[in-house]
Amino acid sequence: MLWHKTIGEGPNLVLLHGWAFNSDIFVELVNKYKKKYRITVIDLPGHGRSPDIDGGIEDWSNEIIKLIPEKSILLGWSLGGLLSIFIANKIKLNELILVAASPCLVNTEQWSFGIRKEVFDQFAINLKIDSTKTLKRFVSLQSKNKSQIQELHKSIQKYPASQSALNNGLEIIINSDLRTIYKNISTPKTCILGDLDTLIPEKIQHWYAEAGAEIHVLNSGHLPFLDKSFKI
Repeated sequence: MLWHKTIGEGPNLVLLHGWAFNSDIFVELVNKYKKKYRITVIDLPGHGRSPDIDGGIEDWSNEIIKLIPEKSILLGWSLGGLLSIFIANKIKLNELILVAASPCLVNTEQWSFGIRKEVFDQFAINLKIDSTKTLKRFVSLQSKNKSQIQELHKSIQKYPASQSALNNGLEIIINSDLRTIYKNISTPKTCILGDLDTLIPEKIQHWYAEAGAEIHVLNSGHLPFLDKSFKI
């Protein structure tokens, strides 16, 4: 079973973190909302304190679903957002909140809100050659706040993700296109973006709006939930 922790009182709120990180990244958010929600944080497979789970997005999602209470609000950040879309198509939720997330992270001829596949391919090669250096560079893309980046480094170093989990997570990111699935989700949908985000462009908001989501754009990078103006 995946590592998880529940704290607080109120409606159920489940938080899913991003690639290479762990649920400790939500500490400030949990402290801010634990008097308003019953919050469950989960370490993704092979991340933080969770064991590895072989397979792709369906296998990972099935393990996560086991820990999601009925009538939950599901909030997913980055890779956690991608997983949340997949999960929202499989179980009944009260609300789906995506934070700095996209249903498709790789650019195609019809999709310009992602990253070129060649960049991901090179990233995967670098990860195998020198994972420490590659992760350090990845963390630096999350924010321009140096003290924030240092804290993120410490978090990753305290509970490093397994090499298998990093590879599987990257495969999920590269191979998933959940645009149609997202459009068909009837659960109330919210999308929170950062206008300084270098990974998920602000302009994706128009696609989300057309797909039926309520949109909020904050003055932040890839970590809007750490911004003081962030609200659930």
